[in-house]
Amino acid sequence: MHSWQGTVLRFIFRLKRILLDRSGELDVEKDRRELELMAKYFKPLAPISCTPVVTNHVRAEWIVPRGFPTERVVLYIHGGSFNSGSINSHRPLAANIAITCKARALIIDYRLAPEFPYPAALEDSLEAYEWLLSNGIPAEQIALMGDSAGGTLTLALLIMIRDQGKPLPAMAVCLSPATDMTMSGESWVSNQKKDFVLELSNIRTSGEIYLRGADLRSPLVSPLYADLHGLPPILIQVGSDEVLLSDATRFIEKARQAGVSATLEVWDGMQHVWQYTASFVPEAKQAIRNIGDFTERIWGSD
Repeated sequence: MHSWQGTVLRFIFRLKRILLDRSGELDVEKDRRELELMAKYFKPLAPISCTPVVTNHVRAEWIVPRGFPTERVVLYIHGGSFNSGSINSHRPLAANIAITCKARALIIDYRLAPEFPYPAALEDSLEAYEWLLSNGIPAEQIALMGDSAGGTLTLALLIMIRDQGKPLPAMAVCLSPATDMTMSGESWVSNQKKDFVLELSNIRTSGEIYLRGADLRSPLVSPLYADLHGLPPILIQVGSDEVLLSDATRFIEKARQAGVSATLEVWDGMQHVWQYTASFVPEAKQAIRNIGDFTERIWGSD
C-alpha cells in the first residue's frame, strides 16, 4: 500500500501533466527553472556542509554529512535530460545519498546541451573521476551514482573507465537511468499513460539536442549495447510506472549475463526519481536507505 504522501505526490504529477503545454516543443529554459525551484521544497535529512571546488576544469561541490568523517566518496552525476539540472537543484538528493552511505559526495556541474552536446557531459564526468584518483582517493573508496540522465552518464562512465584501463570504482548506483536511447523498450509504450513525469516528445527532443546525430547504439550513448563484462556491482532503482522501466530491466538482465553483480529494485507505483522527495515521501526515504544498505554490503560498516 502506498503512503498518503506518495499518493499526494502522484496526484500532483498527474495534475501537472494534465495542465502541461501540449505544443510538444521542448522549453529548455523553463525546464531549468523548474528543476532549480525543486531544491526549495525538498531538504537534506540531516545537517551537511558544502564546499565549492574545481575538479580539473569542472565546477563541483563537496557535500559532507556532519558526524561522518570518512574517506569514502560518492561521485554524484545529476539528472535533467542532459540539458537541465545543477549542483543546486540536486544538492538535496546527493546529500541524502551521502548521509545514508556515510560518505562524502562530490556533485559536479557538467556542461549541458544544447550549448555543449555529447560527449561534453561524459568528458566532464571522467575529468571529475580522474581528479579524485589524482588527489589520492583509492578507486575502491569511490562509488559512482546518478539519477535519470545522470544514471545514463554513470553507466557510460563505468564503461569508459574500464575500456581505458583505469582503476574501476567500488560500485555504481543508478536511479531511473536511460540505458537505450533508441527508446525501443516495451515500457515506453505500456507505461506511457502511467508515467506523469517523462513526456515522450520532450524526451525524444532532449536526446536529439544532446546527441546531435551520434549513433544511438554507441555503448557510451546507450549502455545497454555495451559489453558489460568486468564491471563492478551495480544497483538500479526504478518505478513500476516509468517509461524507463524496461531500460532498467533489460540492462540488469544483460549485466547479469555478463557476470556482473547487478541488483534491480522495481518500486510499485513510483514515478521518475521519486527518491528526490525523501524529506516528504516514506517510499523515497526507504529507497534512499536501501542505497545505504547496498553500499554497506560492499564497503562494510565503519
